[in-house]
Amino acid sequence: MSNTRSSTPSIPSILLVGASRGLGYAMAEEFVQRGWNVVGTVRGSARTELHDLAEAHPGQVTVESADITDADQLVALRGRLAPRRFDMLFVNAGTANQNQDETIAEVSTDEFVHVMVTNALSPMRAIETLGPLVTDEGLIGIMSSGQGSVANNEKGGHEVYRGTKAALNMYMRSYAARHADGLRSLLLMAPGWIRTALGGADAPATMDQTIPAIVSVVIGQQGKPGLQYLDRNGKVVPW
Repeated sequence: MSNTRSSTPSIPSILLVGASRGLGYAMAEEFVQRGWNVVGTVRGSARTELHDLAEAHPGQVTVESADITDADQLVALRGRLAPRRFDMLFVNAGTANQNQDETIAEVSTDEFVHVMVTNALSPMRAIETLGPLVTDEGLIGIMSSGQGSVANNEKGGHEVYRGTKAALNMYMRSYAARHADGLRSLLLMAPGWIRTALGGADAPATMDQTIPAIVSVVIGQQGKPGLQYLDRNGKVVPW
């Protein structure tokens, strides 16, 4: 009789921040289809598509409530999830000023602060707060944008949004520098122009066309320490 013991591979898990709708929800659905366990966050107590996904996949999908613009809620979320460890943390958060044609000279201070806090400060706070829940060789990613590329900005436009995503990219590079000796993979994802509430009806690509590629790129970065800024085809985006 053999003493060899068979072992069952553990099911990979992701903490997906901002998964109630849009790209975040579509990513949650795709990860579920690929056999991952998903803990997704929503804002507030209202029922969302993520709740429907959790009901359809009991034990595989868990819904947590947290507004990432509220630092105390992030700390509370970390406390609730403290016993767990995740293979991935991915933060999906984004907004735009109401009039994206206005220049930086025209935007109100309140509107600028709102977009900057949502797009740059809050995702980084989420990573700083929730990062300890990720395994030492796991992946930490954020949904950025190709519009955050300084090098590629040759036509201007969308100035406020561009600036917040460029700031996000800079803060993530600083985070990477502070953790340069770590084994974690760090990723800034530029998903492209997609037909969502934020992207608008004129966007050339649908989520069905793009989300599988985005998730494949994210999964493909596992085990590659250091920071990458990639598009949905896995190509490097110029800083």
